[in-house]
Amino acid sequence: MNFDEIIERRGTHSVKWDGMEAAYGVPAASGIPMWVADMDFRPPACVTSALQGMIDHGIYGYYGDDSSYRAAIQWWMQRRHGWTIAPEWIFTTHGLVNGTALCLDAFTAPGDGVVLFTPVYHAFGRVIRAAGRDVVECPLHLADGRYQMDFEAYDAQMTGREKMVILCSPHNPGGRVWTREELASVAEFARRHDLILVSDEIHHDLVFGGHAHVPMALADPGIADRLVMMTATTKTFNIAGAHVGNVIIADPDLRARFGRELVAQGISPNSFGMFMAEAAYSPEGAAWVDALVEYLEGNRAIFDAGIAAIPGLRSMPLEATYLAWVDFSATGMSHDEILARVQQEAKIAANHGATFGRGGEAFLRFNFATQRARVTEAVARLQAAFADLQ
Repeated sequence: MNFDEIIERRGTHSVKWDGMEAAYGVPAASGIPMWVADMDFRPPACVTSALQGMIDHGIYGYYGDDSSYRAAIQWWMQRRHGWTIAPEWIFTTHGLVNGTALCLDAFTAPGDGVVLFTPVYHAFGRVIRAAGRDVVECPLHLADGRYQMDFEAYDAQMTGREKMVILCSPHNPGGRVWTREELASVAEFARRHDLILVSDEIHHDLVFGGHAHVPMALADPGIADRLVMMTATTKTFNIAGAHVGNVIIADPDLRARFGRELVAQGISPNSFGMFMAEAAYSPEGAAWVDALVEYLEGNRAIFDAGIAAIPGLRSMPLEATYLAWVDFSATGMSHDEILARVQQEAKIAANHGATFGRGGEAFLRFNFATQRARVTEAVARLQAAFADLQ
């Protein structure tokens, strides 16, 4: 596994590479895309072999008998996360944004409030609003450069119209790995206000040394009657285009409600994604992930050191994910000037913090899951764009 290998992605219908000029004005020929959360690495060989097997067979029909697929998920969750699940708990969706949308339809009604701890993954708010539900933003508190939750403040915000809370664990964009105690507090909050708790744990395999992800199902086993877990291979193994994810529900009543929603929406699995996911959740896939996280730690160190050398910029200490969350507020510059320097001078496409909700306005999110040479180049460009501050 050679994560340093440069793989040309321009002209391949890549949103990340071919879409950055339209989205940010950063030219594809010379720009560095650090926005869309996919990686510039090939997946493990076992995933490619699974696809090659499909190609060699040559028939791409409907996927049936998913028992081995479910067994692979069970094995992964037990082996990597200490979480025992039953095969009947597992639903397959077209990714976790789709899983979120299905949860909204299954467990809430138009006009209901849905709680988000912001800033948070921007697709949540987009889907909630499109479904005719109201986003209830509970701002995270910034303390010593890290996000924390303030449940006393959140309790005061609740009106009784809220029916669901969506947690991002580990947190995107802040990279927090929530502690067992913090997760238990989220569960208590959901219980106090009679909320369905949807825990999106898509980044749970991308955790750095010194930190340990705790599945919400283990943080408070008593929350099972209102808990929906969401996991996927897509972020872990860089197969987002497979559009495959899992909604895992232990409670039979919640499971029945969600199952009816899948039937109502006509959801059936994508065969390519199923073959890829089963292959990924394997010992070979596990070894690849371990090597990946080690490589990402090296990229994180280079990126953070480069940001720290620019006065007025601060990269939030990252405990998980490959998404650096950089605070530009101490530069004293306007938002437009910051964007001009990053996008026009440095020619880097990064996510605008405001899209993540309240509290994100002074930030940009940078994806450093790319070849190390490119991370080094991005750092050099940012330092040159802000050279007058140094």
